[in-house]
Amino acid sequence: MNREFATVLVFLIIGAGFVFVSLLAGRFIRPKVKNADKETIYECGERVDSTAWFNFNPRFYVIALIFIVFDVALAILFPVLSVLSSQSSSKSWWGMAAITVLFLFVLSLGLAYVKEKGDLDWIKK
Repeated sequence: MNREFATVLVFLIIGAGFVFVSLLAGRFIRPKVKNADKETIYECGERVDSTAWFNFNPRFYVIALIFIVFDVALAILFPVLSVLSSQSSSKSWWGMAAITVLFLFVLSLGLAYVKEKGDLDWIKK
């Protein structure tokens, strides 16, 4: 049993050694040419002309967060529905319908809450 652990340990040591040797060799091999253009901040091919601190509209964040909630809920629901659909009994179809209706109901409640709170309104009142 210790032999398997030793094999893993040797593999980890060889992997760490490979990374260390590669970084060390790169440090000695690559050219060290200083240039003022290389020292400047590069952002999407444009020269930076102002500070990075600006007011970001949080509505983009709210929309993205709502999308993630729906996406994760669907990702959790999909395996259950695929297992239930592979069975041929009538109970599995009723279970699949019940889970789908419950899923849509819960998400609709959350969406109605967010809408009522006004988080989906692009222009706040």
